[in-house]
Amino acid sequence: MDNIKQKNKVSFTVPVFNNFGSLLKTYEQIKNIFEFELSDFDFEVNFVNDGSKDDSLKELILIKKKFTNVKIIDFSRNFGAISAITAGNREASGDIVVVVSADLQDPIQMVVEMIKYWKQGNEIVICYRESRNDKFINKITSRFYFKMVEYHVKEKIPKGGFDYFLLDRKALNELNKINDKIRGLHFDILSLGFNKQYIPYERMKREIGKSQWTFRTRFRDFFNAFISISFLPIRLITFFGMIFSLSGFIYSLLIIRAWFFNNVPFKGWAPIMVLLLVIGGFLMLMLGIIGEYIWRIYEETKKRENYIIKRKYE
Repeated sequence: MDNIKQKNKVSFTVPVFNNFGSLLKTYEQIKNIFEFELSDFDFEVNFVNDGSKDDSLKELILIKKKFTNVKIIDFSRNFGAISAITAGNREASGDIVVVVSADLQDPIQMVVEMIKYWKQGNEIVICYRESRNDKFINKITSRFYFKMVEYHVKEKIPKGGFDYFLLDRKALNELNKINDKIRGLHFDILSLGFNKQYIPYERMKREIGKSQWTFRTRFRDFFNAFISISFLPIRLITFFGMIFSLSGFIYSLLIIRAWFFNNVPFKGWAPIMVLLLVIGGFLMLMLGIIGEYIWRIYEETKKRENYIIKRKYE
């Protein structure tokens, strides 16, 4: 009897937060490419319901009843996209995992090209946005964030950013070992090393629902990643501390010189107040930055889970 070659399996991680109406379409698009273009692969889809307030879970349960290769991980509340991606990746049983959004803005057809590059020996394949239709402040923070990641991973990164990517099982296993409470997912992926391939794409216009990626969540995730990845704030504190100390020492010499020559007028109230305000403000800024690091250290020492699973539908 001839040995039957086992198919490679692709696991999809799909974080879900208030995506009612687009979930069945997301699954059907995935199913179609495996029926017609990737028939030599098996696939599964792990939907992670990240505390949705709409009927997303009901839609997911209906999908699960129709298709056996669907798994639902239902969180007890909203824990954020990174936690949802982490949970879905840890449930993945495939040789490859693809992380894709549930809003139909990432073209599923890209998976065919991603797998082509995976076959060529790339353990990480990243689809990056060629252009962004974001607001100016979002573009600036995104650009700054990815420049910071570039500096730490020592490699050039496309400026469009990415949330749509493929990981080989070897790279996935290494990523799953990271259990930091506060983290930058992009940095974690790129810091793994391995062979990488970048593919440009145009993100499609959202047709169903509205984005949950508000300025508040953008800023929170950006700031958390900035603090967790970079030592730049601490270095800046040291640098400016040295500048202020040197300036203060020079100014002290000038005051002593003026005292020797009896040239110390009482008019010096203004520069004293300026110095007090500038140095006082800088000290408060330093304490705030140090406090951010201390708070994150405290969060890590508590060893709490990054998410709580209310129920699994397998």
